[in-house]
Amino acid sequence: MLTDLNLNLLRSFFMIAKERSLTRAAARLNMSQPSVSQALQRLEEQMACQLVLRDSRRFELTARGQKVFEECGEIFDAVERIGQLTQDKTVEEFGEVRIQIISNLESPLINEALRLYHQRYPSVTWVIEVQNSQETIKRINAEKCGIGFCLLSRPVFNLTCELLFREEFSIYCGAEHAFFGRKEVEKRELRQESFVSFTCASEGLGLEPMSVLSQSLGLGERMSGQSPNLEEVRRMIVAGLGIGILPLTAVHDEVANGHLWPLEIKDYPLGADVFLVTHPEGEYSRAERHFLDLVKELRALYPDMH
Repeated sequence: MLTDLNLNLLRSFFMIAKERSLTRAAARLNMSQPSVSQALQRLEEQMACQLVLRDSRRFELTARGQKVFEECGEIFDAVERIGQLTQDKTVEEFGEVRIQIISNLESPLINEALRLYHQRYPSVTWVIEVQNSQETIKRINAEKCGIGFCLLSRPVFNLTCELLFREEFSIYCGAEHAFFGRKEVEKRELRQESFVSFTCASEGLGLEPMSVLSQSLGLGERMSGQSPNLEEVRRMIVAGLGIGILPLTAVHDEVANGHLWPLEIKDYPLGADVFLVTHPEGEYSRAERHFLDLVKELRALYPDMH
């Protein structure tokens, strides 16, 4: 039966047909020429057809021989691919990586970490939750697990906080505001203005940098609007409800289109640090540990990548 075809006989025939010579095929297969000739004869007997026309002056495949040769090519290409797969010594990782991240965080470092991780461990699934830093810190503390990308004014006691990069902020006003177009403003002028805030920054827990930044400037005594959502805070500032603090990376288009204006305070740059936060006593899975190791690897290779 054809289902009992010997793979070695097919390989011998494939090399004979490829080399168009019993002698060259024998050399490629590291076999004697009589053994190669016998393998061809046995295969023709099993298939009950002639595969090669050969005499002292010519060597060519029959029509059936050509078709078998083409099929053998696909078979041995597949065998070679399977062999390459088995030579890959990378341990395939399964599981889930769950991270908490602040909204609208622009970071080539985090993007590259996700890309490289998926390339190395394609079977791992991801759950990314957008959450403010305050809630992420509380959750990691309570559950003694979890991975968070947080904006903090300083590291949090009893948690592992690794500084990744600094995110720059500015105070903005809308096009209808009296400060629109001003080169510089004084801090005392800003304190008199209505302020639009993130909800988490108005709760006074000090974990969101907007809270620290606004408090250091004395802003927020006259609150005109608040929201936990960056897009809505931006919408209220554009609409003219008041001034507010926003990350520079989140408002490029609005500034370019003339909907927002950055208010610069002389010798008072605004910024906050982005930390990778984990629990020192947390029992992290292999998949999570690999991700944490990859972030460290990228930081070491590209210290200037944000």
